[in-house]
Amino acid sequence: MRSHLLNDTTAESYRRSVTEGVERVADKLAATRRPFTGVTAAELAPVIDAVDLDRPLGDASAALDELESVYLRDAVYFHHPRYLGHLNCPVVIPALLGEAVLSAVNSSLDTWDQSAGGTLIERKLIDWTNGRIGFGPGADGVFTSGGSQSNLQALLLAREEAKPADGRDLSKLRIFSSECSHFSVQKSAGLLGLGQDAVISIPVDRNKRMQSVVLAAELEACRAEGLVPMAIVATAGTTDFGSIDPLPEIAALADEYGAWMHVDAAYGCGLLASPTRRHLLAGIERADSVTVDFHKSFFQPVSSSAILVRDGATLRHATYHADYLNPARTVAERIPNQVDKSLQTTRRFDALKLWMTLRVMGADGVGRLFDEVCDLAAEGFALLAADPRYDVVVEPQISTLVYRYIPENATSPEEIDRANLHARKALFASGEAVVAGTKVDGRQYLKFTLLNPETTAADIAAVLDLIAGYAEQYLGETLVHA
Repeated sequence: MRSHLLNDTTAESYRRSVTEGVERVADKLAATRRPFTGVTAAELAPVIDAVDLDRPLGDASAALDELESVYLRDAVYFHHPRYLGHLNCPVVIPALLGEAVLSAVNSSLDTWDQSAGGTLIERKLIDWTNGRIGFGPGADGVFTSGGSQSNLQALLLAREEAKPADGRDLSKLRIFSSECSHFSVQKSAGLLGLGQDAVISIPVDRNKRMQSVVLAAELEACRAEGLVPMAIVATAGTTDFGSIDPLPEIAALADEYGAWMHVDAAYGCGLLASPTRRHLLAGIERADSVTVDFHKSFFQPVSSSAILVRDGATLRHATYHADYLNPARTVAERIPNQVDKSLQTTRRFDALKLWMTLRVMGADGVGRLFDEVCDLAAEGFALLAADPRYDVVVEPQISTLVYRYIPENATSPEEIDRANLHARKALFASGEAVVAGTKVDGRQYLKFTLLNPETTAADIAAVLDLIAGYAEQYLGETLVHA
């Protein structure tokens, strides 16, 4: 069994196995003609259930053969131009090269004596991102597993900065976020002992942006009731609409009421590299903390996220010294241990993927890719706005379109809901395309999340025709049965 350990004696075996795996995936990508096969859980579950994990195949090639039937054949492929569903991006090759390197070397980014140069590379990327945000030299941050963890850590820091001196009564702390903010805000409030009721939801305007006038009124009411405005969460790229809250106005209110300002830019962080749209994030430099998900709009493989803070000293709230890992003396010795800043201990060197991307493509190269999908969203909006079959909710700020099929002959809103839901399910089952769904004012809508520069306006038009066909088929069958 030692022959399976990666070391100096097995380097050639490693080379052969990984090369074969890469070749199989490359062949699969080259032959993929649709984003999904349409397989159901009921069909696939027996195939996986039949695998006896206590009877190993003993051979990497055989395991890859089996993997074809249990995974590769029926995977959802985000690189396909008609994958238009969730916030999943196609990935760039330099990042995959970084992924291969980091997996094999297997550095753990918690302490210097486990990572050495990896620690300094991550710190360099944190500094680079802070520079793009506009934070000063006192800024800091750390890579995380994703936006939910980044948001949790940001609100942990906000809680520690705002809580009473005795640290006991947290019941007066309040968090303000828009009704379109990510669910992780409420989830974080619960995890932090504040309760989900501590989150005050602020309504949005017609463009799905937080209404700063209402926020001001709620902050004043909070103060009048003797409550503490702990944090305001502004979103730069909401999950459903890609909308960007009015950051300068929110920053001014955060200053006035002494609240921590967090910007959830998990989606919109690609604008930091955009040669043409960076102005959409004006005001982000006034935040106390920012979430970025490089695995969304920087075209990185999952996972690659970070939490950035304007004042690096606030990261002390996540610090715990363990004698076996990062004893307090290492601070005096100026040993750079990233675990001092992180909610995680063992942590992958995910920063290497972004490092390789920037060293090969440059920030402008990444930004131009994101600009392309934003331009595509504008084209898609024009198509939807001109198509009498569809109602489109809002003109996109970045790359999301939310819309709803409306039949030519009037029917009930509930029947239209069911037709849209059926169309989405039928499209997914066909494997021809993947779109997402959401609700707007209680009604069922569909969603294009455009993150693939290979997608064209013709792809969008074709998918709209497919959706209309499935919806009309459903309504026709319903009419017959009635």
